[in-house]
Amino acid sequence: MPRRRTSSSSSSTAPRNRTPQPVRIQRRTFGDVVKAGLALVALLVLVVGVPGALAVFIGWPLPHEVPSLQWLQSEITVSTFLNILTVVVWLAWAQFTACVLVEVKAALSGVGVPGRVPGAGPSQLLARQLVAALLLVGATAASLTPGLSQLGHGMEGNQKPAVAAAQQTPGLFAQQQEQAADSAAALAAQASQAAAHADAKQHGDTKYYRIQPPEGRHHDSLWEIAQRHLGDGRRYKEIYELNKDRVQPDGSKLSEASLIRPGWIMEMPGDARGGDLVEVPDTAAQVSPDLQQQLHDYAKTGDQAQSSAQGGAEGASGGGQVSVPQQRPAPAPDPGHQQRDGGDVASDSADSFGLPEALLTAPLLAAGLLGALGRRRRQALWQSAYGAVGGRRGMQPPTPTGDAADAQDALLVGADPEGVRLLDRSLRGLATQLAAESRALPIVYAAWLTGGDLHLQLAQPAGRPPAPWQLGQDQTFWMLARADGERYDDVDTAAPFPGLVSLGTLDDSRLLLNLEAVPGIVSLSGREADRAAFFASVAAELATNGWSDRMTITLVGFGENLTPLAPSRLRHLDGIDDLIETMEAETRQRRGALGAAGHDSVLTGRTGPAQHTRWAPHLVLLAAQPSAEDAVTLAELASDASRLGIGYLVGTETGELPGASWEMEVTPEGRLLAPLLGLELDAQLLPLPQQRAVVELFVEADPERDPQGPAPAPPFLVDISEQGRPAVYARLVGPYEIIGLDTPDGDRSALLHEALALLLLHREGVHPRVLSSALWPRGVTDDVRDALLDRLRVWLGTDPDGTTRLSADPTGRLVLAKSVVSDLDVLRSLYHEATQGKGVDSRVVRGRLLTDALVLVRGPLLADRPEGRYRWLTHEIIDAQLPLLVADIGLALSAFHLEKDRAEKAIEALGAALNSAPGDERLWHELLRATHATGDDDRLRALAADLVARGGARGVPPRTEALLDELLPSWRGGATAAG
Repeated sequence: MPRRRTSSSSSSTAPRNRTPQPVRIQRRTFGDVVKAGLALVALLVLVVGVPGALAVFIGWPLPHEVPSLQWLQSEITVSTFLNILTVVVWLAWAQFTACVLVEVKAALSGVGVPGRVPGAGPSQLLARQLVAALLLVGATAASLTPGLSQLGHGMEGNQKPAVAAAQQTPGLFAQQQEQAADSAAALAAQASQAAAHADAKQHGDTKYYRIQPPEGRHHDSLWEIAQRHLGDGRRYKEIYELNKDRVQPDGSKLSEASLIRPGWIMEMPGDARGGDLVEVPDTAAQVSPDLQQQLHDYAKTGDQAQSSAQGGAEGASGGGQVSVPQQRPAPAPDPGHQQRDGGDVASDSADSFGLPEALLTAPLLAAGLLGALGRRRRQALWQSAYGAVGGRRGMQPPTPTGDAADAQDALLVGADPEGVRLLDRSLRGLATQLAAESRALPIVYAAWLTGGDLHLQLAQPAGRPPAPWQLGQDQTFWMLARADGERYDDVDTAAPFPGLVSLGTLDDSRLLLNLEAVPGIVSLSGREADRAAFFASVAAELATNGWSDRMTITLVGFGENLTPLAPSRLRHLDGIDDLIETMEAETRQRRGALGAAGHDSVLTGRTGPAQHTRWAPHLVLLAAQPSAEDAVTLAELASDASRLGIGYLVGTETGELPGASWEMEVTPEGRLLAPLLGLELDAQLLPLPQQRAVVELFVEADPERDPQGPAPAPPFLVDISEQGRPAVYARLVGPYEIIGLDTPDGDRSALLHEALALLLLHREGVHPRVLSSALWPRGVTDDVRDALLDRLRVWLGTDPDGTTRLSADPTGRLVLAKSVVSDLDVLRSLYHEATQGKGVDSRVVRGRLLTDALVLVRGPLLADRPEGRYRWLTHEIIDAQLPLLVADIGLALSAFHLEKDRAEKAIEALGAALNSAPGDERLWHELLRATHATGDDDRLRALAADLVARGGARGVPPRTEALLDELLPSWRGGATAAG
C-alpha cells in the first residue's frame, strides 16, 4: 500500500482532492538575455573559432610521415614547439567540445545527472555554466516544441517529491535550485503529455466514451473508466489531460478530475479497449445522429484545447501559471459520501466510523504493529495448544471491541506490509552488495519514500552505488526505483540501518530519519501532549518495524504503558539519573569493543567478516527536559554516539538544548518543523487514545496472560442438526466451493468470491474500509467499492422473511446472515459441541461429532486460491488456527478410540489429521503411542525411522526423543544405521 498519503495537516478533515496548486514561472529579464547572448558568443568562439583559427594560422601540426630516430634526437625548434603546443590546444578543444555536447544532451533530455568527461573538471564546469545561461531563455521555446525538448522523455518518473524536498534542506539535504527547476519540470511534463496525445492520434481512430448515468449508489468515475478501458485506474490522468477545459454538450467544462457528469463525452487514449467506446469515423455511424453531432462538435474543441494549452505554456513562461494535476480522482459527488485517498480520512464522512486517522496515515507504523500483533497471537495460540491441557486448545483470540476494534481496523486499512518488505530487502540487498565489493556502508542520515522509490541521503559522497542503485541529483543521494527494488530477494545479512524511523510526510513523500547516525542530540520542542504523541509514534515504530534486527529502545519520562508492544526491545527507566548511569557504562563498553574489533564505527561491523556481531543500536527517547547539568552530560555522551550506534531524541519545553545538533518542533496543528534543516512535514503522531487502544490489543494477546473463565466459544455457532441446513454453504477448508448460489458472470466473480471469504472468516463484522483495502491493496475509490458491495448483496440475495443476507450492524460493519455458513463454522461448532456440549455426557455423540468434523477437512484453507489474490490472509492467524483445530479433533478422536483399545481406528484418525497439520508434534506423539498399542515393533521402528528422517540435520525434538526412549529403547541403533 505505498499509495497512502497524509493530508497537509493532521487535523484537516477535507478530502484529498484539492484545487491544483500553481507553479510560478519566473520572467526572463533583459540581463538574462544579455547573459545568454554572451554565452552564445563564448561557445561559438571556443567551439568553432578556436579550431578555425588553428586550421587557418597553424595548419596541420603533426608530421606528414613516420618520424625517424634522428628526427626525435634533433634539437627542438620554435616551429616544433608551436606544433606541440597546437596539439595540446587541439586536445583541450576536443575535451571542451565533448563537455559541451554532454551538457547540452543532459539539459535537453532533462533526465539524470550529466555524464562526467574524464579529466575535464574545470572545462566541464565552464561548459555547464555557458550552456545553462544559453538555455535559460530557451526554456520558453523548448516548452512549445515537444519534439525538441521532451519528446519521449516523461518527467513524471524523474521529478520525485522526495528529491525536491531534499533539495530544499541545507546541511542535511542538497541546496535547492530555486523555482526554475520546478517550472522546467512542469513545462516538460506538459510537453510530454502533448507529445503522447499527438502520438496516440497517429495510431488509429479517435476513441470516445460517454459518461453513464448512475446505477443506484454507483457513479461513473475517471478511475473506474481507466480501470475498465485502459486496464489501470491510475491512468485516469491521461483521460483528464485529454479532456480538461473542453466544452461538453451541456456547455460546461471538465475542471477537476472528480467532477464529471452523465452525458459528458471523454476522448480516450489510443490504446483504450471496450465495447462501449465509439471510434470516429469507424463506429460513429452506429450511434444516434444526435451523438454523432456531439462527437463532431467535441472533436473540434480538442484542437482548440491543444492551442489553448500551448498558449497557456507560452503565457506561463511570461509570468502565468501552470496547474499541477491532482494525484488521484474522487468519485462523482454524492451527498453524504466523501472520497478519502490512501490514508486521508474525513472524520465527518458517513463511512469513517471513527477509525483513528493517526493509524490510517502511518503505513509503516501500522504494518509493524500489525505484524507484531499477529506474531503475538500466534505465539499465544501455540503456547495454549502445546502447553495447556484440554480447555484452551484451539482457542480463539479475544474479539476486540470499542476503541480496540477501531484501532485494529485502522491497522488493517493503513498498513503497507509490501512497502516495509521492499524497504527491508532493498537495504539488506545494498549491504550485501557492498560487502561483496569490500566496501563499507555509507553513513545514511535519512531516507525518503516516494511513490515506492527509495532515496538515501548520505552524510558525504561515497562513490557510485552498486547496481541497480543510482546516483540521485548529487553525489550524496543514492536512489532505487521501486521496480528495481522488487528484484531483491531475502538475504541473510544484518539490517544495515535499523535506526531509521518515520517522522512525517511532505506531500506524497515520507521521511525517515536515521536516529543512530545523527552527530549529536536531536531535540524536540512543543506542547507536552504533542511531544508525547510524537515520542510514542517513534517508539512504537522502532519497536515493531520490519527493517531492523535486534535493538534496545530506552524510554525515559514516558512510555511505560508501551512496553507490551515489544518487551524484548523496549525498556523503561524511571528517571534521568538512571539513564545517565546506564549510558555512561554502555558508551565505555562500546568504545572498548570497537577498538578491540578494529572498527572505526558500528557500520564497518555490520558488513564483511565481522557482521555476526551485528552491533545492534541503542536508541534513547527522553521525553522530559533534562536539567542544565544533565543536558551537558548528555551532550558529552552524544558527541561520539553516531560512531557507536547510539541515538538520542530528547524533549525540551524551551526549544533550547545544549549539544543539540538538530532541532525540531511539533505544533498543535500536527506539523513537524525544523527551520534550520528547511523541513516542514505533517508529523506522524500516536495520540494517547490510540496508544491505549493499540496496547489493549497486545495485552489481550499476551501468551503469558492467565485465561479468565472457561475456554471461549467459537465466535459463530451453527445449528448442526438436519433442521439447520443453511441457504448458502461455502467450503473453505480445501478447494473453494459455494453451494446455493449461481456463479456470477464477468470479471467481478473473483472479487465477489474473495469478499465473501473475508466476511465468512470474520463473523463479528468487517469494516467497509478493511474490505476495500483487502480486495484492492493499491487503493480504489469508494464508489467502486460500493458498487461491488451492491453486487455482493444482490448475489447473496435475501432470506424467506425478506431480510438481506448482507447487512450492516449498528457500528457500520458488514455482517452476514446466519443462513450463510462455511464449513469452517461447522467444523468449529462440531468440535465445540463434542468437547463442551452434548458430547461431554454422551460418548456415542462425541464419537459421531468428532468423526463428522474430521470428514470436513479436505486440505488447507482456500487451497486453490489464485496467485496474487487473498493477500490479506497474511494478516490473519487462521493459517495457524486451522491446523491446530484439526490436530485437536484428531487427538480427541484418537483418545476416543484408544479408550476402547481400537488402535487401528486411532491411527486412521491421526493420519487424517496429519494430512492437514503435518508439523504438529502432538499428533506424532499420539501416533507413536497408538502404534505402540498395536504391539507391532517393526511398525513402530519404521515410524521412528520416518521421524528421524523428517528431523534431518536438526535431529528429533527433545520431547519426541524422550518418548521414543520410553516406547522403543532400541530406536537409536536404527537411527545410526539409517544415518
